[in-house]
Amino acid sequence: MSEITEKAKEGLVLRSLLFVPVNVDKYVEKAHTRRADAIILDLEDSIASSEKAMARSLVNDAAKLVSRRGADVFVRINSPLRLAIPDLEAVIGHGITGITLPKCDGPGHVRLIAEAISELEAERGMDVGSTIMSVRIETAEAYFKMPEIAKSHERIAGFGLGSEDFTLSIGIEPSTETLLFPKQQSIIAARAAGVLPMGLVSSGADYTRLDEMREIVKKSRRFGFAGSSCIHPAVVPILNQEFTPDEGEIAKARVIINEFQKAINAGRASLEVDGKMVDYPVVYRAQNLIKIADNIAKKEAVIEAD
Repeated sequence: MSEITEKAKEGLVLRSLLFVPVNVDKYVEKAHTRRADAIILDLEDSIASSEKAMARSLVNDAAKLVSRRGADVFVRINSPLRLAIPDLEAVIGHGITGITLPKCDGPGHVRLIAEAISELEAERGMDVGSTIMSVRIETAEAYFKMPEIAKSHERIAGFGLGSEDFTLSIGIEPSTETLLFPKQQSIIAARAAGVLPMGLVSSGADYTRLDEMREIVKKSRRFGFAGSSCIHPAVVPILNQEFTPDEGEIAKARVIINEFQKAINAGRASLEVDGKMVDYPVVYRAQNLIKIADNIAKKEAVIEAD
């Protein structure tokens, strides 16, 4: 991985990504107040075909508005190349953290988009490799290519399975029961590629039942997801809260790390903490949790300061 891309990914926090139609002024204007880790300016499904060209022209100003409190900015481009290339030409270099590629159909699709991004970065005097990518799998065909897609380019920082389009593709209703297995496969593919697994164990389309949504998010974190996109600002606080390690988890992790170091100093590589055996995998998990918590604290400090 290039140093530039590695730096772009370093400390990335994506607990909550709020979709905002770039052509709806009232949503764009308020987006920075929602405290999402990232805003996804949408050029795809929320934009009518007749409005695509106009929407592209709005991204530059919208990116400045939505990032006023420190949120990262992604742009969801259109999947077909004849639309994706004009999308990229309109947005690369305008304060964009990354590109969200929906309906990815394979590793070659990712590489074509990444190549176009590289050309545009070079043409515009940017550091080549500084724009990261988030990739969404939304078809039955692409599902079987997930491991290859997740590893297909170093720009990929987030990877997930889109609930609604994927279940439509295979002819089932979206629910925790029907989605659990394919969602687990997406988590494994992402982790194997060293990128953030994004999404929920169920569909996030129904944002009216917030108590149920909270339980879904809690379960999603337990299964390994790092964060999720959402379509309504009411969901953002839930994502931020439930994808953040709580004080009890952090305190326990610190105890495990400290006690294990004492054991190592005494010539042992295992011990008991609170009635449970602790060895290297448990310690690594504790260290990962502390790293996540530290990155979140840094992100929240930026958002609070603005």
